[in-house]
Amino acid sequence: MAKRLTEVARKAGVSEATVSRVLNGRGGVSESTRTAVLTALDVLGYERPTKLRGERARLVGLVLPELQNPIFPALAEVVTGTLAQRGYTPALCARTIGGVSESDYVEMLLDHQVSGIIFAGGSYALAAASHDHYRRLTDRGLPVVLVNAGIDELGFPRVSTDDAVAVEQAYGHLRSLGHERIGMVLGPEDHVPSRRKLAALARIAGWRDPDECVERSSFSMEGARVAAAKLVGRGVTGVICASDVVALGTIRAVRRLGLSVPDDVSVVGFDDSAFMTCTDPPLTTVRQPIETMGQAAVDLLVTQIEGAGVLRDELLFEPELVVRGSTGPAPGR
Repeated sequence: MAKRLTEVARKAGVSEATVSRVLNGRGGVSESTRTAVLTALDVLGYERPTKLRGERARLVGLVLPELQNPIFPALAEVVTGTLAQRGYTPALCARTIGGVSESDYVEMLLDHQVSGIIFAGGSYALAAASHDHYRRLTDRGLPVVLVNAGIDELGFPRVSTDDAVAVEQAYGHLRSLGHERIGMVLGPEDHVPSRRKLAALARIAGWRDPDECVERSSFSMEGARVAAAKLVGRGVTGVICASDVVALGTIRAVRRLGLSVPDDVSVVGFDDSAFMTCTDPPLTTVRQPIETMGQAAVDLLVTQIEGAGVLRDELLFEPELVVRGSTGPAPGR
């Protein structure tokens, strides 16, 4: 008990006597101090006293699929900073292969009486995945915001990059360079943002049967390399990718085939994550407005937490094409 008081007091920046008063339900403590003590208790993983367990902490979960893709740490930086400015403590939950699952993280966050959860890149974006843990949050009435497109029936507010506009920008750029054989390396078939990108390009390009110009991949360089090699083997000279990581795998595939980027094949990524100016060649990509989207996600969540009504419509944010060295004129131009 003494160790717990000391750790909580240090975390909350108050005296041990103040922590004791809060835990025992005594008066003489301001609401802000009381909140700081309870949040410290939650963050350190200590159980609240029984009489305090019904109250939600000023703790917000941010659940990410990974931290290896630079776009997710970038989003985490924006979201955690904005939450702190609004008086909330972020709890970062990043999944790893063979580690804690998204549904397990949800249980852990519920046990800590979080005020709300922001998800990015979760199983809500996969139509064939299990979504039972999201429905548990709906049943609890817990405020939730999803970042980027997911299945419609969950009913949570969503903050998304406009995938159709992203594809229009990438395709228009490649066409302006004279590319006629343009293909895509996308995520799994049930990945909703990839579905949206494919639908947009099929409409713009007038594709009746897109199978010949599309390959699926995991969001990894290794998976993308295999997929991209198939497209290049069919004569594709311009490739639009579902992420920057996929684009880097595509560049690797082109080189392993003895070809050059952009002289033989032009490659466009998606995200504009960190260090894409430092790749060889620097990557042409469609930039997600991560800072604006992260702030909007926090605003939507806090609005729900504070009891105000929130629209369930999806907020679409326009991306921006950033032209660098991985795209050039089509061969023969």
